[in-house]
Amino acid sequence: MTSEPVISIKNLDHYFGHGQLRKQVLFDINLEINAGEIILMTGPSGSGKTTLLTLVGGLRSAQFGSLRVLERELCGASAEQLVQARRYNGYIFQAHNLHCSLTAVQNVKMSLELHQHIGLDQMQIRSAQMLEQVGLGKHLYYYPDQLSGGQKQRVAIARALVSYPQIILADEPTAALDSQSGRDVVNLIQKLAKEQGCTILMVTHDNRILDIGDRIVHMEDGKLVQEGSRQLGSGDW
Repeated sequence: MTSEPVISIKNLDHYFGHGQLRKQVLFDINLEINAGEIILMTGPSGSGKTTLLTLVGGLRSAQFGSLRVLERELCGASAEQLVQARRYNGYIFQAHNLHCSLTAVQNVKMSLELHQHIGLDQMQIRSAQMLEQVGLGKHLYYYPDQLSGGQKQRVAIARALVSYPQIILADEPTAALDSQSGRDVVNLIQKLAKEQGCTILMVTHDNRILDIGDRIVHMEDGKLVQEGSRQLGSGDW
């Protein structure tokens, strides 16, 4: 028996604005992603990649078509339904989005506060363990301005993964990093996600990391224009 895709998008359209300012930004998107797949989404700036990622992540409401994530229909979902859906995602932003007034461990722990069944002591333990896994075990009580760009992105990865999400959504996680730090970050996402059995959908402009994807999908002008298996090998970094 074939299990339902983790993410199933059918005939998805999306618009920004209202009235005369209304503009269509996504056109008839169709995409299925199965459990454990790593899908890379490429395309020029303004092509709709981040918009699609935020819809999948429940950060905004899908308008037309069908968007099923973990067998939940998000098209037309209420604000409360979107909050529930977000609990199963780990979101890694382009600019890490850490709270400057919180330490590394406090930033990671914030992700667990959505999960009321986890006690405060357990939150602290899990957050520290996840920072240890990303190589920051000695930086638990550092504030973001005491960390390098690569270290901040590692905190962001720990925050996304600490709740053991079923889906990781990453929006250009290497954009602000140098070549080696970028490679380290994607290797880390890939390793930890595989260990946890996550599905990954990652937006990237970085051709150097295309080898980690099981499939690459390409967007232009709000449309999915091609889809296929990756053709680059690890030597292409």
